[in-house]
Amino acid sequence: MSNIQTSSTAEYFAKNLQQVGFSSLTKAVLTTLKEAVDNALDACEEAGIAPSIIVEIKRLDIPHGSTGVPLSNAMELIELSVEDNGPGLRLEDLPKVFGEYLASSKFGKGRCSRGQQGIGISAATTWAQLTNASGVEVISKTKNQSQAVHAVIDVDIKKNKGIIRKKRYKDWKAHGLKVIFRISGRIQLKGDGGLITYLEGTALVNPHLSLQYKLLDRQWRRIEQVSSIVPVIPPATLPHPHTMKLGEFISYAQLYGRCSLESFLKKGFSKITPHILQVFIKNALPPSWLKKSLIALSKMEYKKIFYIIQHSDMMSPSTKSVLTIGEEALSKSIQRIGEVDFFSVITRKAKICDHKPVVVETAIARLKDRPSAEEESSVQLMRFANRVPLQFDKAACAITKAVESVNWRSYGLSQQKNSIPIGPYVFAVSVTSPFITFKNASKETIDASEELVEEIRRTLMQTGQKLSRHINREKKALDLEKKSQYIKQFVPILVQKLADITKADKRRIKKAEQGIMQILGQDAQDAKQALQTAEKHLEKVSN
Repeated sequence: MSNIQTSSTAEYFAKNLQQVGFSSLTKAVLTTLKEAVDNALDACEEAGIAPSIIVEIKRLDIPHGSTGVPLSNAMELIELSVEDNGPGLRLEDLPKVFGEYLASSKFGKGRCSRGQQGIGISAATTWAQLTNASGVEVISKTKNQSQAVHAVIDVDIKKNKGIIRKKRYKDWKAHGLKVIFRISGRIQLKGDGGLITYLEGTALVNPHLSLQYKLLDRQWRRIEQVSSIVPVIPPATLPHPHTMKLGEFISYAQLYGRCSLESFLKKGFSKITPHILQVFIKNALPPSWLKKSLIALSKMEYKKIFYIIQHSDMMSPSTKSVLTIGEEALSKSIQRIGEVDFFSVITRKAKICDHKPVVVETAIARLKDRPSAEEESSVQLMRFANRVPLQFDKAACAITKAVESVNWRSYGLSQQKNSIPIGPYVFAVSVTSPFITFKNASKETIDASEELVEEIRRTLMQTGQKLSRHINREKKALDLEKKSQYIKQFVPILVQKLADITKADKRRIKKAEQGIMQILGQDAQDAKQALQTAEKHLEKVSN
C-alpha cells in the first residue's frame, strides 16, 4: 500500500509560511500589515477611488495558563486593523479572498498591480489561525448593501477553502472594508523591517493616498494626499515567450487545455503574429504541429517547440502596460518624509529589460532634520517594486546593486568603493513592471539581471547629475562668501596703504574701496542669485 499523500495548496503554505514572509515574529507583523494595505490600495484604485486608509496596531494581553505564567515570553499578541474607503466585498467573495490560496482575479495577469498571486492575505489569515486559533475578522459593505457584514474567516487547510464563521450584520459607513488580525508577533517600528518605514514608504510612492495610523501608545499621525489623481492601472499584457523557462512554458500551456498550439501561441503571448509563426516554421517547427492539440503534444515536442521559439528573433513587447508615478507627483510626495532642503526626481521612459516592459523612477532628497552624526552613515535607501516597499534582503536586490555601482563621488557625495554612499540623504528607487522577477515568493527583493541593473543605474546617474549641480552651486556660493569676507577685511587696509603712498584724499579712497569691492564681489553675488533661484524652484514645486 502506497504511503504517498497529496497536499492542498493551503496545506503546503501552512507548513511553509516562511516562504511568503512569515519567517520571524517581526516579519509576521510587517507582512500582515503589508498584505492588508496593498489589498486596500488595489481595491480602491480598481474602483477609481482616492484611497483613505486607517491603520491601528496595539498589543493585547497574552492569556495566562493555570500557573499564572504567560504562555510565552518570546512573543506578543498583536491586534492589527486596516480600514479603507474602497468598494467593499460581497459576502460570497470574503472566503475566497481571505481563505483560499491562489484565488486572485489577478493571478497570471500581466498587470502592474501590487497583489498578483492571491497568496499573501490568505497566508496572513493562516498565521492568525495558527497562532491565535482564529482567522481574520472582516467588516465589509458595498454601495448596494444597506448593512455591513461582520464575520470571521478561517482557512480550511485540508481543502484550501475559506470558511465563514460568526456572521452577523451591522450598521456601518457608506462602503469599504475593515480587517482585524490578532496574531502572535513582535513589533519593530523603525529600520529596514520597521512598520513606520513601511507606512512612510507606501505614502511616498502613492501620492494620492491619505493615511492615518496609530502604532502602540503613540499619537495618531495623518499623512495627507498630495495628488488628487487616482492612477489608472494599464490593461493587462501578455508575457513574452523569451522570458520563460521550459517548465514554465509547459505549465503555462496546460492552462489553455485542448486548444491548438497555433491558438495558444497567438492568445497566450504578446507579439506572436502569423509572420512570427512563419519564422518558427522556417526555423524547423513542423507546420502540422501548429494544428495539434496542446494535450496531444509530447514532452519532447514541447522541448523542440520551446527551443525553436527561444532561438527565433521576435518583436519586443509593448510598453503601454507600465504604470508611472510621475515626476510632479513624486516631487511633492518626497517632501512628506521630512523637511527637505533639496531633492532631485527622475522618471525614465519605459524600456524593455529582459523582454519585459519596465519603468524606473528615482528620487534623492536631503533632509534638514537629520542629526549631524548621520553624515557619516549610509544614505537611507528605499526600494519599491510596483509601488510596494521592499524591506528585506537588501544586499541581493537589483536596486542595491545599481546604487552601489554608481560612482557617487563624482556627484559630490562621499562613498567607499562599491558601496552605498554616505550622507543625510534619502534615496528612493521605484521599479514598475507587469512582470517583475522576485528572488522569492515573499517578494522581498528583485532579481538582479544585468539589463535591469543597468537601467536603474542610468536613472540614478541622471538624478545624481541634478544633485551634483546643486551641490556645486552651494560650494561655489560658500567659497565666494568666504572670499567676500576676506575682501571686506583686507581691501580697506590695502586701499589705505596705497592712499598713504599716493597722498590720495578721502574721496578717492572711498571710490577705490567701492570699485574693488564691486569687481571682486560680483562672482559671489552671481553665485548667491543662482542658489536663490534653485531654492525658489524647490519652493514652487513644494506648493
